[in-house]
Amino acid sequence: MVEAERRLLANALTDPDNQQFVLLSDSCVPLHNFNYVYRYLMYTNVSFIDCFIDPGQHGTGRYSEHMLPEVEKKDFRKASQWFSMKRQHAIMVMADSLYYRKFRLFCKPNMDGRNCYSDEHYLPTLFNMFDPNGIANWSVTHVDWSEEKWHPKTYRAQDITYELLKNITSIDKSIHVTSDAKKSVLVTPCSWNGMKRPCFLFGRKFHPETLDKLLQIFSNYTTV
Repeated sequence: MVEAERRLLANALTDPDNQQFVLLSDSCVPLHNFNYVYRYLMYTNVSFIDCFIDPGQHGTGRYSEHMLPEVEKKDFRKASQWFSMKRQHAIMVMADSLYYRKFRLFCKPNMDGRNCYSDEHYLPTLFNMFDPNGIANWSVTHVDWSEEKWHPKTYRAQDITYELLKNITSIDKSIHVTSDAKKSVLVTPCSWNGMKRPCFLFGRKFHPETLDKLLQIFSNYTTV
């Protein structure tokens, strides 16, 4: 998946007019109108790359000492894979081969009894090491993990209401729960250029059957 992301970035970078690079899935939907999203992304002073320390089995527990000496355990980070990054950071990712190779070889499922997934660790670890002040430490894509399953909640047609979208767009804190026994709750206030702002521009996972209700809601409101 990281290889696919890098190929997408490489292709997008060939157009010099592209200044922001947003990774979304086919189940993502915008939560605001185009102008709001455009201004939020184009005038930010950071890239919205998620990054946090998870000392549990789904975080640091996935680290392999084969990554030494370039990647130390103390630098290993966890994240959501959904990002929005500035051009300078996209170039930084494409310029990297050393750290990418470490993750490609030593962060993969069923290796040394661990299930490591590079799309959840490569980018946050790389930016934590080389430009920690250049990232927001949260993703602008909202995902609901409240069901505590292997996959996040999927919104179906019956779930779609104006109140649901209003609640998501009003969230101003990014919350993670660690995977160790303590289940620590990590809270990151969301700010945009130093000002408190809602966190999310996009949401997932929205089933295709939600399309009609989403179009109805967004046709009645210029912004949620």
